[in-house]
Amino acid sequence: MPPRSTPTARQERLGTELRKMREAAAVSARDAAKLLGVDPAKISHIEAGRVGVSEERLRRLAAFYQCGDEALIDALAAMTYEQRGQGWWEDYRGILPAPLRDLAEMEHHATFLRTIQITHFPGTFQTEDYARTVFTYAFPPLPQADMEARLAHRMERQKILHRDEPPPFDALIHETALRMRFGGRKVTRAQLEHLQKLSEHPNITVRVIPFEVEDPIGSGHAMHYTGGPVPQLDTVQIDTALGMDFLHAESRLKRCRMLFEAVKGAALSKSASRDLIHSVIREL
Repeated sequence: MPPRSTPTARQERLGTELRKMREAAAVSARDAAKLLGVDPAKISHIEAGRVGVSEERLRRLAAFYQCGDEALIDALAAMTYEQRGQGWWEDYRGILPAPLRDLAEMEHHATFLRTIQITHFPGTFQTEDYARTVFTYAFPPLPQADMEARLAHRMERQKILHRDEPPPFDALIHETALRMRFGGRKVTRAQLEHLQKLSEHPNITVRVIPFEVEDPIGSGHAMHYTGGPVPQLDTVQIDTALGMDFLHAESRLKRCRMLFEAVKGAALSKSASRDLIHSVIREL
């Protein structure tokens, strides 16, 4: 089977973790290839996510690298069974950019979700009218077909909130986002009412960062944190001026965890947040 031309983020992540494991053991790619009886180029392809690896081979490599983290090995072994085409997001291949599909896939597999949003409501919390307005402001402007595809994709992502065993979702939303009137009063009011209903779900926690906060909360950058089955497989998605980016280096994950806790400490309680949301709705 020829190497994949465009591996998914999770396929790349599986390979990256194997590479980290090999490098930590100071084992060369040539020696790893000898263990499996393959060409060294195949090890490079596996570590880049361009070629899949079986559970049996993954466990052989982990043992060769003397990795004693059984939880990590088990989590990676489970990933070896994931096949392209199994998820609904694959319907958007060739239609939407790969990072959007990767985000949906990571949310699907997340054990928990956390988000910090400053000027917008979280994508999975957005009403269709609010999301349409957000996409209308895209620069450069999106063609109509692309906008409709992104809108449908965003609405589909929201199904993770309502499945039989939804992941716990902690959302920290700045008061700025509550008061930005994307789409006008009617759209904003409907969005706020939707947020209020979501905040009552047992798996969803919504806390508002008020304008009055005086505590330092770091850079204040928005981020979307997807938890893996083990901390090493957590991923953070951020939006930049040049597009979407994914972070998974341990040093960056640590900083993001610290940032989330700092912002959480400055946010209102769940009940006080509901009261503030209700107050903003009344003002509209």
